[in-house]
Amino acid sequence: MTLVVIGPVTSDLVIIGDEEYRKVGGATYFQSFVFEEFFNDYLAIVNCSDETMVEDFPDLGKVRVIRKEDTHFFVNRYPDRNNLDIREQLSNFANIPILPNDLENVLPDDIDGFVINPLNRYDFPIETLDYLKSFDVPIFLSVQGFLRLPDIEANGNYTIKLDDFDDLPHILSGITSIFMDEAEYRLIGGGHDVDEMVITDGSNGSRIVSNDEIRIGAVRCENVVDTTGCGDTYMAAYITQKLQSKSSKTAGKFASAIASDKIVNFGPYNSNK
Repeated sequence: MTLVVIGPVTSDLVIIGDEEYRKVGGATYFQSFVFEEFFNDYLAIVNCSDETMVEDFPDLGKVRVIRKEDTHFFVNRYPDRNNLDIREQLSNFANIPILPNDLENVLPDDIDGFVINPLNRYDFPIETLDYLKSFDVPIFLSVQGFLRLPDIEANGNYTIKLDDFDDLPHILSGITSIFMDEAEYRLIGGGHDVDEMVITDGSNGSRIVSNDEIRIGAVRCENVVDTTGCGDTYMAAYITQKLQSKSSKTAGKFASAIASDKIVNFGPYNSNK
């Protein structure tokens, strides 16, 4: 049985204060390091134009590439080094959808569940989501990509604005857990046909909403280095615990601790650091 993690790998420019770094990114990339450590039976499926981008993944044997004509590009700028909760983002809004026929030949025979990581509305068309739902396994979904729209053009890239999505009720119907931040929650609200909603809020912690609400405090750390991918790391850590039948409270506490471990070093989660 395998957990299948699907979503774009990205080319990122990270700007923290006056320092710049170019690196591989994307939710599936950051999550693969957590799954490698805590849920070893996983497969990462990514879409991009350059297969060499996956060379930074922790285990190349667990990565499949769907070749497309473009690659997602993001600029993540943190203007205040002392407050990495504040981020300014740009994206090229690559239109490289993952289609059912892209997945048919790369999915394993036995599947534990899916982790779906859209970075914009193009990534997972309705027919792809319906195809994945037909496997009747748990689905863990990051909402943010469906809410993102291009706003102001800047040197060929666009600032990002959030807006509701007419197809969102259909997209979320039957999903096991959906993940978002507080800004995204304010936009879509509750009342969706999902088992639970997991809402993160940076240094303010997180909360899990199902029949009731569980609040999880952030694990404090003295030296915050890099928060890019922190929410993705939290999501993956949370999923590893839920797949082991842990409670939502236990999963949230564990995810908060792993996210805290991630942000004290640059790049993805690394237990050796």
